[in-house]
Amino acid sequence: MSIWFKEPDLDEVNSWSEGTLLEHIGIEITNIGDDYLEGTMPADHRTFQPYKLVHGGANIVLAETLGSIGGMLTIDPDKYICVGQEVNGNHLRGVRSGVVRGRAQQVHGGSKSQVWEIKLYDSNDKLSCISRLTLAVVEKR
Repeated sequence: MSIWFKEPDLDEVNSWSEGTLLEHIGIEITNIGDDYLEGTMPADHRTFQPYKLVHGGANIVLAETLGSIGGMLTIDPDKYICVGQEVNGNHLRGVRSGVVRGRAQQVHGGSKSQVWEIKLYDSNDKLSCISRLTLAVVEKR
């Protein structure tokens, strides 16, 4: 059973990144299933910190992006928006090259708030970060 408000279009979802931070650092949504979405971010000079590891903040950008897009896809966009209230991340393993792949799944889908769990993996499918995102569901003004 799908959690999406309407059937998501991967090309349309990726077009939302044009002219944003997501485009600048190379985040791309790669897969949308019935109850999850996945995306990637390059592990390169755009996302590294001085030790040549993916910056923790870049991990959080990817995690919040995946959860926020997931939230947007579950609501009626003519009536509501989703905005981040809190995001956290536990960085478990450094990533030095390749891509970071993330998978976001909704933990709670209420009428006023949502909670998403986002797991990030390195190119060898080893868990590198786990994040939780709380979104507020707000009526459009």
